Amino acid sequence: MSEKHLNWAVLGTGVIANQMAAALEKMGRRLYAVGNRTHDKAVAFAEKYGVEKVYDTIDDMFLDEAVDIIYITTPHNTHYEFMKKALEHGKHIFVEKSITLNSRELNEMQALAESKGLIIGEAMTIWHMPIYKKLWEIVQSGQLGKVQMITMNFGSFKEYNMENRFFNMHLAGGAMLDIGVYALSIVRSFMDEKPEDIVSQWQASPTGSDEMATILLKNGLGQMATVALSMHSKQPKRAMISCEKAYIEIMEYPRADKAVIVDAETGVRTEIEAGSTAEALGYELQDMEQAVVTGDVSGLKLSYSADVMEIMTRLRKAWNMKYPGEQW
Repeated sequence: MSEKHLNWAVLGTGVIANQMAAALEKMGRRLYAVGNRTHDKAVAFAEKYGVEKVYDTIDDMFLDEAVDIIYITTPHNTHYEFMKKALEHGKHIFVEKSITLNSRELNEMQALAESKGLIIGEAMTIWHMPIYKKLWEIVQSGQLGKVQMITMNFGSFKEYNMENRFFNMHLAGGAMLDIGVYALSIVRSFMDEKPEDIVSQWQASPTGSDEMATILLKNGLGQMATVALSMHSKQPKRAMISCEKAYIEIMEYPRADKAVIVDAETGVRTEIEAGSTAEALGYELQDMEQAVVTGDVSGLKLSYSADVMEIMTRLRKAWNMKYPGEQW
């Protein structure tokens, strides 16, 4: 990678922002700037990580000519507004998953970025963890045969606190945008083309957010997937990619660093390792910087992000689960 120094600014001071600042420190770098709706939190964050600049208002971040990339870590329903302002002011953007609320928002932002010659990336660990890059190579080599079926589970037990982001409709709560995006990203990345035949069942939480869902997907090549999501009952974070000659099993798949390939005939298990779970944020930042420096955006997998967003939007439309003020 070029030695060009890129200035990162982070919008938000939550868990992901802290992990991002720590990841830059591991890379021998400092976060350039921070902005937050609550100014005192931004000041405390800057003191913790030695951040050079704290903005008095969030809008000042977009006006700062020294900023190269803005990492947007705020709740899902704020992404569109901040993405638009950042792009209009000439900033590359890296956006926490889910990248937008729906496909309309993402399509609009992609068009705006293209018109400005700017880059958008989604902070989706699946696109950036080395284990997936290695597994995609193995599958694409044909040595395991065609991918036939993918089985995904992801369930969290969240207490029924209807004010928190997991259930609060005003914070775009629900299983789909919080955890379903990981499962569907795995599905899309191992399928040879986007699934178009999709059916589902869902159950709402007391707020109307999606608490549980089961989803069946199939593409034109006959590849199939099942996805089970839950926000008030625990499931393992387990992915299984069944091919003709073997299956791949991945546990704790959002930030996985290992997988097991099981031979279909002999049952022989081969463990594959690549990268480190602890370095997840670092891989994301490195891929985004690589794209900005070289102009090669293939590693950001934005077309896959768009496919996943289209699936999630289609599902929520079928459920008539629309967030307050959302425009489809």
